[in-house]
Amino acid sequence: MPATPEGRTPGSDRLAQLPVHTADVAGFIGEALAAGSGLLHLAPCWVPRSFLRPGRRLRLHPDDLYPFGVARGGIDERWLSSTVTADNDGRQPDEGLSYVIAAGQRVTLQEAIAAGGADLLGAGLWQAYGRWPVFAKLFDNAGPIPHHMHQSDAQVAALGRVGKPEAYYFPPQYNAQPNDFPYTFFGLNPSTRPSDVRDCLARWHEGDNGILGLSPAYRLEVGTGWLVDPRILHAPGSLCTFEPQWASDVFAMFQSVLDGQPIPWSLLVKDMPPEHHDDLDFIVAALDWEKNVDPTFVARHFLRPRIASASPDHVDRWVVYGRIDGQQCFTARELTIAPGGQATVVEPGCHGLLCTQGAGRVNGQPLAAPTMIRFGQLTRDEYFVGAPAATAGVHYENHSDVEPLVVLRYYGPEADPGAPEAGEA
Repeated sequence: MPATPEGRTPGSDRLAQLPVHTADVAGFIGEALAAGSGLLHLAPCWVPRSFLRPGRRLRLHPDDLYPFGVARGGIDERWLSSTVTADNDGRQPDEGLSYVIAAGQRVTLQEAIAAGGADLLGAGLWQAYGRWPVFAKLFDNAGPIPHHMHQSDAQVAALGRVGKPEAYYFPPQYNAQPNDFPYTFFGLNPSTRPSDVRDCLARWHEGDNGILGLSPAYRLEVGTGWLVDPRILHAPGSLCTFEPQWASDVFAMFQSVLDGQPIPWSLLVKDMPPEHHDDLDFIVAALDWEKNVDPTFVARHFLRPRIASASPDHVDRWVVYGRIDGQQCFTARELTIAPGGQATVVEPGCHGLLCTQGAGRVNGQPLAAPTMIRFGQLTRDEYFVGAPAATAGVHYENHSDVEPLVVLRYYGPEADPGAPEAGEA
């Protein structure tokens, strides 16, 4: 990890001190899976955003919020089981990539999955994608994010990229305070016309282009979530958010000013063909108009937790579910183990795992939600669970006699046929 502008590397910097494993990655990962009872231990992966203000709820030490300097922006995202790099100007070469930690060495999860293949992801997922096609993040901002949309596969295929469906869940453990604006704008008012959006884009360089005036805002509720298709405008609010999504970082900002800070035109057109960077009609047409002005938007996209399984010792809830254009892109569950309890959960497939509360063990490995993390410090709150261990059943133990053990897990496409559909009663 690089030093801060003052020349001090924050935290213990344990991650940077570990050598990168380069020889026989497949053998290294096989040994790591055997030692970890089918789990890969992951280091925290921090990502800054230059156009946003950190919300200070990611449990990162306040002295470490700007590890790459103020110009790069503060840390407001933690990426989970990620195999995709962050699309940030001036980024570090491995920015956004999760690292597997084993035997005092490290390798990126991207390299681990490439080497492990079907033995790690399962035959179906590996044959269909040849990679881990999703990832998740915690994003945490003091205020809202600019009104933006994410492109579909078809829109960015010529650029060698993939689209980005996503979903939100607002975990209580990361939302003791709502911060400045716990509301999210979604879509457009049903009476909005394409020419209204075009007029907003034409006013980009005059200051605030007023696009939020065309969109309804919804108050966010801790412990619930939303399903968000590509090509739908949204301006996420200030709750700390667990976000499963497709493994992509494409976006188009449609708002010209946020909290008094100008948004450059380049962030609107960065994932659009260069010949259309000044074509307002093309940019407006990038939106899925029917989905944006849908008067039944809430019924189709709002998610309340649904119980997947329960016993005296545990309750497992779906917190992200539903289909986007007919595809189950991802799902997520929240598992709660009672104090002193234990449970074995047969999972639908490989998955990323984050402990949000409590301490115990998972398949015999230490599991604990940290109170405070230094940049570069290793934790024991995050794992990637390989397909064989997942489908055999993952065993959890809560070692506290007073506090629940809470774990979020997210899964890949078409992994969970028992999951409910969005909009079901």
